[in-house]
Amino acid sequence: MINWNNIDTVLLDMDGTLLDLYFDSYFWREHVPLRYAEKHDLHVEAAKTELFPKLQAVEGTMNWYCVDYWSETLGLDIALLKAEINHLIAIHPHVLDFLTKIRSINKKAVLVTNAHQKSLMLKLDRTQLHDHLDQIICSHDYGMPKEETDFWQQLHNDVDYQPQHTLLVDDSLPVLRSAKRYGIAHLLCVHKPDSQGPNKDVEEFEAIHSFRDIMP
Repeated sequence: MINWNNIDTVLLDMDGTLLDLYFDSYFWREHVPLRYAEKHDLHVEAAKTELFPKLQAVEGTMNWYCVDYWSETLGLDIALLKAEINHLIAIHPHVLDFLTKIRSINKKAVLVTNAHQKSLMLKLDRTQLHDHLDQIICSHDYGMPKEETDFWQQLHNDVDYQPQHTLLVDDSLPVLRSAKRYGIAHLLCVHKPDSQGPNKDVEEFEAIHSFRDIMP
């Protein structure tokens, strides 16, 4: 699937790619509605009916990923609520072995995430992923998500990478398409971002079941 002789830099998404998306799925589908229902004296199902359209309305934008935006919009301390269930944060199988291996053969490993800084710090504290990476890039520092093609040009300010010798692994089809438009040559999706969810329809992209599939 990957000819490692052609790769110098590996760009890696966090949620759903390196980390199990189950934490985020459970957080937004169950935990936030529960706390919102408690705050407004609603049944949980009524809270979901009220909340889910608000979430869907900004999907794929910076606000979608922004902890502060949702704290203000929903009147809840989203960072605190995430910390309440941080025991659900988990690294996907074979990720750490993969990161160790690619760095041992002099490939640059860069985390490139849309996660808000507060979510990012919570997850790094829990997983210590930063010990296995060369760089960490947060799209909130650029004011644009990875779904925008200009993001990948902005990335050049912080990461010395050549698109034709770069691999991006991400569970988001809009992000992969954005990177493809920019010219990143090697693109892989993830079959099962959420360990408790169904397999993802990866459409036109090749995909991995785990990082063991592309272990050098």
